[in-house]
Amino acid sequence: MAMRAPILPLVPTRKAAWLVAGLAPIALIVAAAAPQYWPTAPAVAVLVIAMIIADGLIAGRCEEWGIDAAPDTEIGSETPIEIHARFSTVPVAPPDASLSFDPRLGDDGCAAIALDSESDAGAFSGEAILTPVRRGTASIDRAWLRWQGPLGLGARQATLEPEREIRIWPDLSPVRSPALQTFLKDAQAGLIARRVRGEGTQFEALSEFEPGMDRRRIDWKASARHNHLYARENESERDNQIVFAFDCGSAMCEPVDGQPRLDRAITAALTCSFIALKGADRVALFGFAQRPEVMTPFVSSSRAFPRLQSAAAGIEYRNVEPNFTLALATLTARLHRRSLIVLFSDFTDPTAAELMIESIGRLTDRHLVLFVTIDDHELADYVAETPGDLETLARSVTADTLLRQRALVLQRLRRMGVDVIEASYHDIGFELIDRYIGIRNREAIG
Repeated sequence: MAMRAPILPLVPTRKAAWLVAGLAPIALIVAAAAPQYWPTAPAVAVLVIAMIIADGLIAGRCEEWGIDAAPDTEIGSETPIEIHARFSTVPVAPPDASLSFDPRLGDDGCAAIALDSESDAGAFSGEAILTPVRRGTASIDRAWLRWQGPLGLGARQATLEPEREIRIWPDLSPVRSPALQTFLKDAQAGLIARRVRGEGTQFEALSEFEPGMDRRRIDWKASARHNHLYARENESERDNQIVFAFDCGSAMCEPVDGQPRLDRAITAALTCSFIALKGADRVALFGFAQRPEVMTPFVSSSRAFPRLQSAAAGIEYRNVEPNFTLALATLTARLHRRSLIVLFSDFTDPTAAELMIESIGRLTDRHLVLFVTIDDHELADYVAETPGDLETLARSVTADTLLRQRALVLQRLRRMGVDVIEASYHDIGFELIDRYIGIRNREAIG
């Protein structure tokens, strides 16, 4: 996007500021030692100002300049923002640019760009590489372009309000990874829908019993009729309903190595969703904080995966405590058949987890629940820290207490029949996929 440059203001440079700062003490010394020469100081000041103005005018004029940026990006991916400018006369020194943007794009919401000359005379360009840290829609608020005159005392400056917006999507690099694509080609949940014999509960066919088969699969009535051992082959069940539920409260907004826990959870959920859709299961997303906020319809085809991606990008961060009672009751009312509910959440103390445990307990009466939480490695680091002083000792004891309380809550969930995953953010996606495939192969959902 390029724009015609308006009439530009003249501004002094840092070199001019240092020049004025250096002449000020000299003027004071002259006024004190030889008062009759005091008119020299204002004359020098007028001369310096004239030099700054003249240098700025000689710097030339920017004919047009603008910003180029992709409309979409992902968390953690490098996002280039380019600035292009064309001048009527080639500046003596390369121009500089600055950007102000939404902190979601990273770099604390600002960036400085040095422009380099291009092959065309008077054309310059440069780029800033940003790494988004949060989902949402980020705007580029303002841009500044400055170039100096030949003396380096005066400069001209242009300001641009581009009103550009960049949509930041969840990180989908695990979905595109070669390892996952190879897995999809070789797994039973392959790239095309087909019948899978030997598993499930729905009868498909009879086959001769061979050594190594499970004896529980022998069909004794058919074997008696044919005077030979036959085993049942069942068809694996498909069209299971899977709901990925996200706690969007304050605990899930805390960062883990630079990214909120919620974003780490969404990346893992979308990766597992892609596997589930390839396996002909149905997937929906559910987000909640003090009240339910996002509930997508069930998606049954991998071609509709972008709908899940778009819905996940719209899940907002909330600095409030989640209302598990209302959220999970609403979710239960919307599900009309047994489903696998994958709940991503976190907690800071057992008191805050009581309502969560109670609500999950009611959910397990009708559905299969998988609770997923990200391992808090910072607490483990505090516990392992050598207590060299009282402050370190107190921090270590507090962290150890929190870890014990955390383990107690997870143990209570397991006793209620809830499957629990607690892993680092590096491994949580793979753990979730493995657990989902295991549940699906056991036919525990339907």
